[in-house]
Amino acid sequence: MANNERRRAWVLGGGGLRGAAEVGMANALADAGLQPDIIVGTSVGSINGAVLASAPVATSTLRLNQMWDSMASAGIFGESLFSRVRNLFNHWTHLHSNEPLKQLIEQWVPYEKIEEAYTTFQCVAACIERSSEHWFASGDVESAILASCALPGVLPPVEVDGFHYIDGGVVNSIPVSRARELGATEIYVLHVGHIDDPLKAPRHPWDVAMVSFEIARRHRFHRDVTDLQDGIDVHVLPTGKLPGRYNDPSKLRYNYNKAIKVTIEAAQQATADYLDRHIVLAGDYSR
Repeated sequence: MANNERRRAWVLGGGGLRGAAEVGMANALADAGLQPDIIVGTSVGSINGAVLASAPVATSTLRLNQMWDSMASAGIFGESLFSRVRNLFNHWTHLHSNEPLKQLIEQWVPYEKIEEAYTTFQCVAACIERSSEHWFASGDVESAILASCALPGVLPPVEVDGFHYIDGGVVNSIPVSRARELGATEIYVLHVGHIDDPLKAPRHPWDVAMVSFEIARRHRFHRDVTDLQDGIDVHVLPTGKLPGRYNDPSKLRYNYNKAIKVTIEAAQQATADYLDRHIVLAGDYSR
């Protein structure tokens, strides 16, 4: 890469339906004309990223908003309690089938191979047999997204070419390191929030896993940002303030879809305000 060549990356983190915040951030970036050269994603960021990579973001953000509108009204984990118990009894590893997610991908990601995306796109999953992160940079986009979104205990592991994969957030929840490896010089971090919020010791059994995951997620992210080379500009976009009870991440379960609309709106406004304050758009090199 020539010394004066600039490459812009959008990095989309994991976080279940809190990934609605990334929709608002993407809307604001698209409104500002900040077309990315690279999009990398983890978990919910993988499906958001795949949709955003399908066309220039002025167009693909419209598709992304339509997808989330459909999830706000219908949800994606709408299986009955009986179905969830049956899944757990039959498989012992997960509560839900990934069939609804497959249908979502088929409806909203308009290409079959990762290399067919309009914008360079990659997503990450955790490989069980290799105990490491694996980046999907080519091949079947549906399998890659399913692997990246395979939240342990919620969705089944996904087999690709003889290896089994689980949610990419286990190994790289906000993959700024991958953007750097791909030559990005300007990185916009789209995330679900709570990166710097103080954590408290868990008081309930269900808090233990969340607090443990938050520690791992934040440690990796802050280390990777600190390790970025000079000359790489990083913008961690704001999620905005949500009203009332929506501010507590412990209350936003993986299938809680009632906060989608307000989450998108808050993140879009906060990100637009951030861009007005921090980004000089004159002479922008977007395509």
